[in-house]
Amino acid sequence: MADDSGPPDNGRPAAHRDPMATAPAGVALAFTGVGKTFPDGTEALREVSFEVRDGEIVAIVGPSGSGKSTLLRMASALTMPSSGTVAVNATAPGYVFQDPTLLPWRTVAGNVGLLAQLDGVPRAERRRLVAEAISLAGLTGFERHRPTALSGGMRMRVSLARALTVRPSLFLFDEPFGALDEITRQRLGQEVVRLHGQERFAGLFVTHSVVESVWLASRVLVLSARPGRVLAEIDVPFDYPRQPELQFDAAFGRTARTVSEALRESFA
Repeated sequence: MADDSGPPDNGRPAAHRDPMATAPAGVALAFTGVGKTFPDGTEALREVSFEVRDGEIVAIVGPSGSGKSTLLRMASALTMPSSGTVAVNATAPGYVFQDPTLLPWRTVAGNVGLLAQLDGVPRAERRRLVAEAISLAGLTGFERHRPTALSGGMRMRVSLARALTVRPSLFLFDEPFGALDEITRQRLGQEVVRLHGQERFAGLFVTHSVVESVWLASRVLVLSARPGRVLAEIDVPFDYPRQPELQFDAAFGRTARTVSEALRESFA
C-alpha cells in the first residue's frame, strides 16, 4: 500500500460505513462528505464527495499523504470513514496493489486461482475461471511458472489476472505500475484499457503519473495536500478504445497540462 494511507485503525469501529450499503443505480462507487481522522489525530481526508459510474475509470492524483490510498481502502471496507458515507455497488471489488503480492511457492495458475479458492469456488469452476483470466491477461503459456521466473511486468499481469477471476464490476488500483520501467508501465496501461473494453468494469485508479491518469481515465480527480479534498475534477475528452498514438496528440497534451496545473496548485 502507499504510504499516504495513514496510521492503522487499531481495530476501532466506525459507524459511518455500512458494508452492505449500495450506490445509486448506474453508480459503482459513491463517496459523500467523507472525512477520515486516524486514532493519533492525523486528519487524512476532509469532505470528499465524488462518484464512479458503471463502466467508468476515474483516476486520482495528488501529493503524497493526500489520502489517495485511504480512499481505496474505504472503497474495499479495509478502512472506515470517520464521517460521511461510502456506498458500493459491488460485492467484492477487485483490488490491485502496488506490489503484486504473489505467493512464491505457487505457480502462476495457483496464484491466479487463489481468490476463487478462498471464496470456496468448486475446483472445476475454478479451473475454468483461471484459464479465462490467464487468457485475458495475456499469460497463456506461463501457467506453470513461479513468480521468481517472471519479470516485474509479468508479475503484475498475474495480479491483474487474480482479480479478474471473480469478474469484479469494480476495480481498485493502488499505483500498480509505479515501480515498473516506463515502457512496461505504458504497456500495462494499454492492457488495462484493453481489459476495460472487454469487461466494462468501473475503476478507481490511484497514480502519481499525470500522463497515466489521462491515458486511463474518463475523469481525473486532483486531491489537495493533507487533509485531502477534491480540488479539481477534469474531464478527459477521448473515447475508448484508445490507441497509443493518442499520447502524442495535441489535445492529450492540453488535458495533461490542465491536470498538471491543478496538481501544482495542490502543493500551494
